[in-house]
Amino acid sequence: MADQQVNGANEQQSQGLQFAIQRIFVKDISFEAPNAPAIFRKEWKPEVKLDLDTRSEKLEENTYQVILSLTVTTTVEGETAFLCEVQQAGIFSIGEVEDAQLAHMLASYCPNMLFPYAREAVSNLVNRGTFPQLNLAPVNFDALYAQYLQKRQAEAQGATADA
Repeated sequence: MADQQVNGANEQQSQGLQFAIQRIFVKDISFEAPNAPAIFRKEWKPEVKLDLDTRSEKLEENTYQVILSLTVTTTVEGETAFLCEVQQAGIFSIGEVEDAQLAHMLASYCPNMLFPYAREAVSNLVNRGTFPQLNLAPVNFDALYAQYLQKRQAEAQGATADA
């Protein structure tokens, strides 16, 4: 009887979502301070702009590369203090899942795992440029993905209405 319960639990686990991180790595990194050293003499009241992008590609069956791209542009009095670009990537194994769930994992779940690494890379680059510390706020990738889906749905409805 106990063996049947254990076998049943193992079957449920094997049927559940299978996910594994194979590797997290920096794919590309860049830091520029085009107006140094003059920018250091200005009063430090920065305007920070963050651009995010994600993309993914299938490497082989059930294995995907996800790339989170961050571009941080900081200006002071209209001049660029620094520009920091990081492409943080990961290789993920994802078992057989529905297409909608796979899309959510590649566009939200995986970038959520990559963001702390990218955030740390940006912080380290800014520090090495001798600028004041920059800690990026957390990003809600689930909300961004939901907005993306709503936009696609609205575009599809608009295209249907035009036809």
